Amino acid sequence: MNQLLFTEDTVIFGLLCLCLGFVFYTSSLKSTFWKKFYSIVPTVLMCYLLPAILASFGIVDESKSQTYYIASRYLLPAALILMTLSIDLKAIANLGSKALIMFLTGTAGIIIGGPVAILLISIFSPETVGGAGPDAVWRGLATIAGSWIGGGANQAAMFEVFNYNPEKYGGMVLIDIVIANLWMAILLFGIGKTNKIDAWLKADTSSIEELKEKVSAYTAKIARVTSLPDFIMMLFYAFVGVGIAHFLGHHFAEFLEANFEVVRNKEKILSSLGSKFLWMVVFATTIGIGLSFTKAKNYEGAGASKIGGMFIYILVATIGMKMDLGRVMENPGLIAIGLVWMAIHAGLLILVAKLIKAPYFFLAVGSQANVGGAASAPVVAAEFHPSLTSVGILLAVFGYVVGTAGAYLCALLMEVASTM
Repeated sequence: MNQLLFTEDTVIFGLLCLCLGFVFYTSSLKSTFWKKFYSIVPTVLMCYLLPAILASFGIVDESKSQTYYIASRYLLPAALILMTLSIDLKAIANLGSKALIMFLTGTAGIIIGGPVAILLISIFSPETVGGAGPDAVWRGLATIAGSWIGGGANQAAMFEVFNYNPEKYGGMVLIDIVIANLWMAILLFGIGKTNKIDAWLKADTSSIEELKEKVSAYTAKIARVTSLPDFIMMLFYAFVGVGIAHFLGHHFAEFLEANFEVVRNKEKILSSLGSKFLWMVVFATTIGIGLSFTKAKNYEGAGASKIGGMFIYILVATIGMKMDLGRVMENPGLIAIGLVWMAIHAGLLILVAKLIKAPYFFLAVGSQANVGGAASAPVVAAEFHPSLTSVGILLAVFGYVVGTAGAYLCALLMEVASTM
């Protein structure tokens, strides 16, 4: 379709809500067909794919829409606050070291996967990994490494450091989005098979189940019929917190840039610490954790995490809209590099998970904390259980810290691989 049907955000948001409404309505039906359908395809995956179909058929134009920006900058931090309101830090600590091990394994998979993918693809298609100067493919792939280890801020840092041709940068962004979203879809699909996967991994899920049961028991204990004052107070905690998080994040990032050369200079590996989005997420999470030590924690009984979950699903829909399924094979050579790269990342995660008997939850969230960052890791974690959202948040924040350094190392290895 050459002409988009809908370009206004008010209409686009309505269509996204239509997708969410369709999924949750059909998933609640007692029909044998829908029960069987959703036993195979998770609801969250459908909430992700339907908007992708809208974008792919040209019904909506994500590039001109502000829905993702609004969801990621306003609804995401609000969700983080509401979903960490009743956080149990001691219980999270009891999860052990496997979560961190799987996160670092995911990071290593991206660092190793880039140069290995270049070497493998160069055997069949040397021109795909060629180029000289600003047009060198490895320079563009460095920006993907930044995105897949940390996030947008790290990606921008790699773009500045390696001076990739701006006219070709859009193609790398496309590879980033297509492969990362495809992998996220696979992870979400696997959530419906968690028990089988954990059985195959011989994983000990006792600490995760203990955390889920503890949070569920606490929620049941304080559960009540939600009143209008409850909704207003949750609105107060969420969006006053969002305002504070944006204010502090903005000024703290500016403070770091103004006072530290390693943050101000885009060629330094710690430049991503100047990201306002990073610090907004950190402060929003901190506010949520702080509220968990007050009586505000009792608003979990009024449905705080459910409202946060609703915001997360809106974010899922906007993320899905960023993927144009029709352009997946637009540049098959680079797509092949991305697929091999992600396969190495996934294979290493599966290998280590099998060796240390880590649950699928740690594999999925450890991967998304790298590849998806703060926007996606909480989504995947929350799909396992709302009480586990904070694990995804904490790992994603850690991803920002190591993202630029890891991507820088990956880029250097890819430069070597492309000249062999």
